[in-house]
Amino acid sequence: MELSVSFFAVRSHSCVPAVTAHSNLKFQRKPLTLRKRRAIRARASDPSQCQETGNGFVLEDVPHLTNFLPDLPSYPNPLQKSQAYAIVKQTFVSSEDVVAEKIVVQKDSPRGVHFRRAGPREKVYFKSEEVRACVVTCGGLCPGINTVIREIVCGLNGMYGVDDILGIELTPKFVNDIHKRGGTFLQTSRGGHDTHKIVDNIQDRGINQVYIIGGDGTQKGAALIYQEVEKRGLQVAVAGIPKTIDNDIAVIDKSFGFDTAVEEAQRAINAAHVEVESVENGVGVVKLMGRYSGFIAMYATLASRDVDCCLIPESPFYLEGQGGLFEFVEQRLKENGHVVIVLAEGAGQEYVAQSMYTVDEKDASGNRLLLDAGLWLSQQIKDHFTKIQKMAVNMKYIDPTYMIRAIPSNASDNIYCTLLAHSAVHGAMAGYTGFTVGPVNSRHAYIPISRVTETQNIVKLTDRMWARLLASTNQPSFLNSDEVMLGKVDRAIIEEINNRKITSI
Repeated sequence: MELSVSFFAVRSHSCVPAVTAHSNLKFQRKPLTLRKRRAIRARASDPSQCQETGNGFVLEDVPHLTNFLPDLPSYPNPLQKSQAYAIVKQTFVSSEDVVAEKIVVQKDSPRGVHFRRAGPREKVYFKSEEVRACVVTCGGLCPGINTVIREIVCGLNGMYGVDDILGIELTPKFVNDIHKRGGTFLQTSRGGHDTHKIVDNIQDRGINQVYIIGGDGTQKGAALIYQEVEKRGLQVAVAGIPKTIDNDIAVIDKSFGFDTAVEEAQRAINAAHVEVESVENGVGVVKLMGRYSGFIAMYATLASRDVDCCLIPESPFYLEGQGGLFEFVEQRLKENGHVVIVLAEGAGQEYVAQSMYTVDEKDASGNRLLLDAGLWLSQQIKDHFTKIQKMAVNMKYIDPTYMIRAIPSNASDNIYCTLLAHSAVHGAMAGYTGFTVGPVNSRHAYIPISRVTETQNIVKLTDRMWARLLASTNQPSFLNSDEVMLGKVDRAIIEEINNRKITSI
């Protein structure tokens, strides 16, 4: 049967409302945040999803098909007869196995939130011959998507004997080599979606397992699909695999493709460094991914050791005046004869918008369209030194964004993608639904979709990792002087930074 790739695409859309989350309220001493208020409402409607025991231990559980299909039969897991798992000391994950959200807990503090540990269960709720699975990819490209697709297919087939896997009629032979390619074998798209039509298609085509690979907008769509499936009482397991090259998915340690992106970004930084040290007064600007989160820029800067300054969306900066970027660049040019600046694409957008008098436009996914901050900054630096300082500079601008997005994943990400895919397969076969998978404190867990979509993971300027970067580059923090900052940065931004919760890495 031929299947259109787009019939099922859960397109990323940031305006889709997130599902409410469950959280530990017992030891809350501060005023309730929006998430906490949502959690109260969620508990009132479905207290079974959040179990609180002694010592402040909270299990944020994920839904199970038996929650709304209580008479659903279970079957022995086929892995009991698997030669590969025959020598494993403990083949199946116990129902008591959990993963702590926070690895560091003070002596007298509550034990906090935990998630179910990912992995195969002793009982499954699908017969292998009756499984009809579908794999979907949505949103922007990211290294490792094809590896996840391949390993979902091979995991379903090799571990559970599932033969009916849709996407474009996926078989292990068909996906054998796709992990060596960049992009997505299934193609992708952006934009809104119609939950009812999607579930209609699931129902009409007899699909009972759905694997949805995409970012936070896609995961919000996956949560809505799960809700509609539950409402209709369908035996359909909905599993999300979080994807974002920017590493801005909350709760999980990191997103797949991130290691590959950082590794490839170093090549661009190295090229910029070679270029600028080969000319007089060389200034290199490298623009990297990072719409709202500067993780790639930060980690690539720390890894390369050839960067003089890293600018990210979380840290406002200013150009002119004492302690500004222009002064820093001039100092480095006098000391070294060259300077390399790494810029995340979302950094400095407020300045670019002001100088270009642009309107606030959005893409098909509801994301604000970003202006090219790299070109803008390059021109600002060039104009300043040429016209004001009367000093000629050799400007080099490098934008490797699409080169990084399109490459295959490296060895580290390939292994990680395999674990994500297999965890999703084990969870769906065990009857879990409405969940996403990912490592929490280096242990893979099943996480309620709402937890990874309720907020974005950002670089915390009060954490040690950002301090390590500042120490490495010896760049100004741009946050030391309120007298200087208030003229360039909105006070609300400073207040937000000061109010961020301090954690350590």
